[in-house]
Amino acid sequence: IQHRRHSTSAYISLPLYTTLPLYTTPPLMCLIAFSFDPDADQKLLVFANRDEFYEREASQAGFWPDQPGLLAGRDLVAGGTWLGVHSSGRFAAVTNFREPGVEVQNALSRGRMVTEFLTEKLDSNAFLSALQDDFTRYNGFNLIVYDGEKLGYCSNRAPFGPQLLKKGIYGLSNDLLDSPWPKVTRAKQRLENAVSSSPNADSLWSDPSTLGLLGDPSKAPDNELPDTGVGLELERTLSAMTIQSPNYGTRCMTMVGLWQNGSIRFAEKTLHPVGLDAAILQFEIQPRMDHLDDEPSTK
Repeated sequence: IQHRRHSTSAYISLPLYTTLPLYTTPPLMCLIAFSFDPDADQKLLVFANRDEFYEREASQAGFWPDQPGLLAGRDLVAGGTWLGVHSSGRFAAVTNFREPGVEVQNALSRGRMVTEFLTEKLDSNAFLSALQDDFTRYNGFNLIVYDGEKLGYCSNRAPFGPQLLKKGIYGLSNDLLDSPWPKVTRAKQRLENAVSSSPNADSLWSDPSTLGLLGDPSKAPDNELPDTGVGLELERTLSAMTIQSPNYGTRCMTMVGLWQNGSIRFAEKTLHPVGLDAAILQFEIQPRMDHLDDEPSTK
């Protein structure tokens, strides 16, 4: 395991917080931009911001003692995760679907879908197809899964079933995949610019500023805001790629790369809580040819 900590002053500079208006239903959000090219050396490149209330307990990225090979942060309230990888070459991430006032009683934790996929042996298509039977047991979600070959997407709020994604650059927040929200459009453009201007995948990882790709706290103009039913002030606050308020905002930024040879690189910067924001966690998992239930081969 390669586990290094670095000073982060060069990565991102954020201004003072704005105020998040009080809201009865937690507006849990995230932003993900990812590039997929099954023929490239780095087949999948992911940038993600996790947005959450600061008081909700969570652990930083690390290998889970109770799930060998699983690398992710952990929601200490529900026990799942929002984004993670497995040493077998699998990746998964989930975002909530913004629908104020809609709540499933006794709903299952959406984070469990990520951990279940990462520790499963089903391919992406089979896993998502089986998951449809439980769609009504979850509050609204978007789920991305990658089995090392196939990249899949599904949402229990979409008018279509699970999809296998082709080569391309995608953006996801709290509506359907590639919905033209301002921050989704900007995130995709930033990723496209980064990929097109880099001579190779390694150069992206060697540049310490890359992890801050989605580190933009600027808000979208009012005329570009979606109307998701949360009110204008909250739409403004949530329109930033990096969300800030006294009690809620972007808590960590993550960069993940999965290569043709099965290697994985994972970097995470914690923004909140204060005290954990002075380090970058980095992991590198080397290719493995054994089985899911064996110990991961790492360095």
